[in-house]
Amino acid sequence: MADFKLMRELQQKNTSKIVLLVMDGLGGIPLEPSGHSALEAAKTPHLDRLAKEGTLGQFIPIRPGITPGSGPAHLALFGYDPLAYDVGRGVLEATGIGMEIGIEDIAARGNFCTLDSSGNISDRRAGRISSDEAIPLVQKLDEIEIPGISLDVRHVREYRFAVVMRGADLNPEIADTDPQATGIPPLSARAEKPTSEKAAEYFNRWIERAGEVLSTEKKANGLTLRGFSSDPRLPQFTEIYGLRSASIAVYPMYRGVSRLVGMDVIPFDGDSPEQEFETAASQWNAFDFFFIHIKKTDSSGEDGDIQKKAKVIEDVDNALPVLLNLNPDVLAVTGDHSTPAKLKSHSWHPVPFLLWAPETARMDSQDTFGERSCQLGGLGTFPGTDIMPLLMAHARRLRKFGA
Repeated sequence: MADFKLMRELQQKNTSKIVLLVMDGLGGIPLEPSGHSALEAAKTPHLDRLAKEGTLGQFIPIRPGITPGSGPAHLALFGYDPLAYDVGRGVLEATGIGMEIGIEDIAARGNFCTLDSSGNISDRRAGRISSDEAIPLVQKLDEIEIPGISLDVRHVREYRFAVVMRGADLNPEIADTDPQATGIPPLSARAEKPTSEKAAEYFNRWIERAGEVLSTEKKANGLTLRGFSSDPRLPQFTEIYGLRSASIAVYPMYRGVSRLVGMDVIPFDGDSPEQEFETAASQWNAFDFFFIHIKKTDSSGEDGDIQKKAKVIEDVDNALPVLLNLNPDVLAVTGDHSTPAKLKSHSWHPVPFLLWAPETARMDSQDTFGERSCQLGGLGTFPGTDIMPLLMAHARRLRKFGA
């Protein structure tokens, strides 16, 4: 991971601006060996120009061969070793929508799902029901009372919600109830340690009552829970790097991880890349570092829609002049992990990485932004936790080490 002690010692102030643009699940593979990934197929004249003027490479979010979740993948981007800082999805989702999570509380992310007549999962996302459909169901779930604890249930987005349990002697080490597959029933909340048996039992009581509440629904007649977790009390990003840091993200989970590391989350209306970039422009003078998150590359990959994923990348490219007109000193364009449409899931493949820093970057021989060109780029293959020190160096925000 980034050496936080070293970063604190070497950080220095200046007026440079850093942008980390993350297209979630950016990496992919072709549907056929002779074909192109979504990134390679997309028409991206601005990104290709930046690739020609900058330096390419690819990074490994966790360790070679390990498929990352979104939470650990983003922690790696920010310099935190995900194996040392294990943050559950639940606290990310809940924090992202402004719920308060104490160190003795347990948060979990919930998904509505569709169960068939045998009680098996037929759709893990309940047909991606709209927020308008989901919100009344979440309100019903929030009315469930379980003696001995209090529960706070709030809607996140579309088929997602967050649950926070508060009570005495609760331990979050509980296995997910989402089996990550269809054709089988949801799992029970299972304690992974004896100290978490009490909390697991409370969750199972709530799940049983929730099942009764949802039983008459056509699509969202079941639910699963993932990422049972509490506040991890992470070292703060702003203090580590000495950067006034802003987060611009549509989806709550990414606002959540930003809040947990101490970034300022910038509220805005809309969900297009252009609107996100315009939000950065409106805050340009107030911050040194901008984390900008694009979600739909990932969801398109999970849906197996390579054309849609390519279109999302093209939309980002079309809006990119809004960012470039701000003249950032350092711009990194990458993903948090790979989500190949061929696999319809996150994968272990290295993630394409583009570094554009006109004053300091050492150009390589590549002139297009794609997986194969990144494999040949001048940065090579490196750990994701090295990204922040690299950006800091190109922004000239690190002093020399030693005499």
